[in-house]
Amino acid sequence: MVISVSAVVLGILLGVPLGAVSGYYGTTTDNIIMRLVDAWLAIPGILFFLLVVAIFGGSDLVLIMALGVAQVPLLARLVRGSVLSEKVKEYVEASHIIGDSNLNITFRQILPNCLSPIIVQASVSVGFLIIVEAGLAFLGLGAQPPTPAWGADLNEAKNFMETYPLLTVFPGLALSLTVLGFNLFGDGLRDILDPRQVEQ
Repeated sequence: MVISVSAVVLGILLGVPLGAVSGYYGTTTDNIIMRLVDAWLAIPGILFFLLVVAIFGGSDLVLIMALGVAQVPLLARLVRGSVLSEKVKEYVEASHIIGDSNLNITFRQILPNCLSPIIVQASVSVGFLIIVEAGLAFLGLGAQPPTPAWGADLNEAKNFMETYPLLTVFPGLALSLTVLGFNLFGDGLRDILDPRQVEQ
């Protein structure tokens, strides 16, 4: 789970500034960044993970880098959309009038108002990356011993399913409940942070 959380943090650190710049400046900058993002999204995620881990190994750092980089396009598009909706509001126009720099307007005024969808997406992404991490570990490409991994536990337990079936139940149950918990947490945050949900 530490790997998944670290990967999401890395994705936020890379994807949020990229999306903010793309959404605020628009025109050529937006077109270039979004075309690169579209090209990146065209690459199947699982194939990318398998390729990176097969080449560089399954160390914790490699997993964090691979999983984190894969989150960048999704977060960039999310932030871009939020920035596009925020930059036409009156407080942004007022900032232009008083002479604030574009950098200050983007990162100190617009971006704080885009935190709600970022936080919700981050919580959901953690659950997804836990599944991906477990899948890689199950295939023998994830975290290596002595690092504990539910996927590795399931891989070892599959040989004893007929004699000791409970060996597969507990890692699978822990994995399922953890992912479910993060997804429910994300849904709860969405209900709290979305003004339209609050009004209803």
